[in-house]
Amino acid sequence: MNEQRTAPNEVSRVACIGAGVIGGGWVAHFLARGYRVTAWDPAADAESRLERLVDAAWPALRELGLSDGAARENLTVAPTLEQAVANAQFVQESAPEQLEVKRDLLARIDAAAPAGVVISSSTSGYEMTDMQRDCADPSRLVVGHPFNPPYLIPLVEVVGGTSTATWATRWAAEFFEITGKSVITMDREVPGFVANRLQEALWREALHMVDNGEATVEQIDTAITEGPGLRWPLFGPCMTFHLAGGEGGMAHMLDQFGPSLKSPWTRLDAPELTEELRDSMVRGCEEEAAGRSITELVGDRDRAIISVLRAVGDVRRGTE
Repeated sequence: MNEQRTAPNEVSRVACIGAGVIGGGWVAHFLARGYRVTAWDPAADAESRLERLVDAAWPALRELGLSDGAARENLTVAPTLEQAVANAQFVQESAPEQLEVKRDLLARIDAAAPAGVVISSSTSGYEMTDMQRDCADPSRLVVGHPFNPPYLIPLVEVVGGTSTATWATRWAAEFFEITGKSVITMDREVPGFVANRLQEALWREALHMVDNGEATVEQIDTAITEGPGLRWPLFGPCMTFHLAGGEGGMAHMLDQFGPSLKSPWTRLDAPELTEELRDSMVRGCEEEAAGRSITELVGDRDRAIISVLRAVGDVRRGTE
């Protein structure tokens, strides 16, 4: 291991470059986990805006539970990018989603950050291969794509570019997990990553339905919050359909309802339900179930839905 490389569990100093909604959310997350955070943003009001964001996030973070040493006072706003990353043991970039801006900024961070320090980008759609082009050491750059707000939503999608070293991707994934994140380490680059592509498909169909007068905005939102959305906090769409197959699981669901993929239910073209795709879906559900029977999974799902219904009900009653 590079002697200048800090182990993920020994990191104490983090730099956050960009302090907007996403960058500021990262700042709040790292502060709540007990890290010393140095931030930089070129905006004239960056410091006051960042302080307001952290203040707004802190009550929720306190309710979730702060780590030992967590304190808002551990935040420093540096006057320059170079000063912000000078002593960092990890860097999270959250600049505006413009490719040339990302390329330039990541190259500047790479030139200023200590050797061996992993540099992660919050990009929501660009591939790291395209962003790391101008860096002197592209091997340490990864995507660490969060979901808003980063201080509450656990998911982070990690993937490297063609010039990223395997150690950097593994290091980043381990570090994010240590900070309390739920990590998907992707095997390959895909524009938009995993979660954005899924929510984008839903969003586009919603726009089509409104545009064609097929449903109102309220009907679409209610269709999710009072329908499938209640099942998704515990099981995603694949496991949800696994349970829809009853005792036969995903295999029965695909065999029975597979032909409906050709029905014009959405504007998306469905893939051919080949035997290979069918087997991959069945095998994936079996692996995710990890030995739990359909009956056990149904019980877990039902308890989760009851908890969600009660929690949402409490919030709604509190706003009446």
